[in-house]
Amino acid sequence: MVHSRLVDLDLLESLHFHKKSLFEFHGWINIFSSTPKISYEPLIRLFYANLHSMCFDELEILVMGHVLIDDIWISKSEGGLTCTSSSPRIFSLSRTFNLKKLKYQQENKHRCCTSHATIGSAKTPPRPRAFLLSVTKDAATKQYLTSLPQRTPLVPVKLTIDLGQRFLWVDCEKGYVSSTYKPVPCGSVTCKRSLSGGCVETCLAPPSPGCNNNTCSHSPYNPFIRTSTSGELAQDVISIQSTDGSNPGKFFSSNGVVFDCAPSFLLEKLAKNVKGILGLGNGYVGFPTQLANAFRVPRKFAICLTSSPTSRGVVFFGDSPYIFLPGMDVSKRLVYTPLLINPVSTAGSYFQGEPSTDYFIGVTSIKINGNVVPINTTLLNITKDGNGGTKISTVDPYTKLETSIYSALTKAFIKSLAKIPRVKPVAPFKVCYNRTSLGSTRVGPGVPPIELVLGTKNTTTSWNIWGANSMVAVNNEVLCLGFVDGGVEPTTSIIIGAHQIEENLLQFDIANKRLGFTSSLLFGQTTCANFNFKSKA
Repeated sequence: MVHSRLVDLDLLESLHFHKKSLFEFHGWINIFSSTPKISYEPLIRLFYANLHSMCFDELEILVMGHVLIDDIWISKSEGGLTCTSSSPRIFSLSRTFNLKKLKYQQENKHRCCTSHATIGSAKTPPRPRAFLLSVTKDAATKQYLTSLPQRTPLVPVKLTIDLGQRFLWVDCEKGYVSSTYKPVPCGSVTCKRSLSGGCVETCLAPPSPGCNNNTCSHSPYNPFIRTSTSGELAQDVISIQSTDGSNPGKFFSSNGVVFDCAPSFLLEKLAKNVKGILGLGNGYVGFPTQLANAFRVPRKFAICLTSSPTSRGVVFFGDSPYIFLPGMDVSKRLVYTPLLINPVSTAGSYFQGEPSTDYFIGVTSIKINGNVVPINTTLLNITKDGNGGTKISTVDPYTKLETSIYSALTKAFIKSLAKIPRVKPVAPFKVCYNRTSLGSTRVGPGVPPIELVLGTKNTTTSWNIWGANSMVAVNNEVLCLGFVDGGVEPTTSIIIGAHQIEENLLQFDIANKRLGFTSSLLFGQTTCANFNFKSKA
């Protein structure tokens, strides 16, 4: 029996290969059609244990007559085999494969491993369970920013975070220099899995990052100018800091992380010195899935945005805990609701058949102070055309509501504060009050909570939006209800904006298709700025 980490069959969908792919040889169905089902899991373990190892550049495995990858091959024998190379990475194979020998080749130097033990267990050095990025809020644009080391040699790249965008994209037109840059070929597995419908057969300019022949093309998007263009899909090295959930640890690097090369004009209206957008969308080339594949961590991430431009929030990739000063593991406060799939892309531009990479949840009703707001609930459903529903956004600063929902919500909110006089509204808001008339609580201004009821008829839960997240200080004297009119017949009926998720921790569990949320951390007397960024490394 192989005593290695269990791997979900979904990982089959996430494996990608550089020169020769399963799809180019036989396709998954043909490869596994003659393989007993009991063989699948060890086979996946083998792929997963070695695909991203620095020890193996390329692999080729013959299992029951099928070629899988390049440069390691296995043939029939008795017993089991455990092989190590000069790398500390070790893998173990079971009798399932009937092994005889394994031959490894790297840089024209041959190393051979032969069977010298019966079935054994593999021991690998401890690897990180999670990684993190620090996040700051730009006061001028209200964008949330991070820095990601990329390329060879590494360069810190300042990026705006877009929760629902399909991938990482950066400006390759000015100053992109890297010895490890690799364009993604047309027709490759990575290109197909990105759901691209474009291919650049000939680039008219001299070869450079963003301009190569026979390359996969996709559509980087700037939501702040609502503009999309065509860009070369590529791969390069990134470096990211590990964490144990309470402090940052060592940096780890991975090559082959997919991103898109964009022209410089697409940087318009991004924050100062920003060179692209970090897309955290729910897709194969989304940054969370890229990290999960590269570092073998769970396909989940958590985001905790601070409300202050002078402090740092955090994004975690991989497993919890999420420990904030004074020693609180906020993962224990998470309440879960299903993540929903919108079958039609909600990006600025997309290819036919491409689903949305935004994160949708099932809001079924809205309450204020416990009273149901009368709205047309059919607007809360996602139609077959991709309209309606509720998604979460980090690029919309305030929650947008379809016009009839907005009108009903503001009317109910005003009614709940009927004894409090309003003041002249300040755009883009329409309901405003004098700060002193509302008072204050631990969770912000003293206003009734806005409750988003989530789930199904059988299983419901509520996300409560308290004063700190429902009200916006437009100046020293005036507070306004931080919701805006999203117009008649918008693509999405409710877009939960960034202000409403500040000082909340949200966990996007992609593998298990669920959202975990804490509601306001202020109840626990902590904030998103209370992660301890002092490194133990």
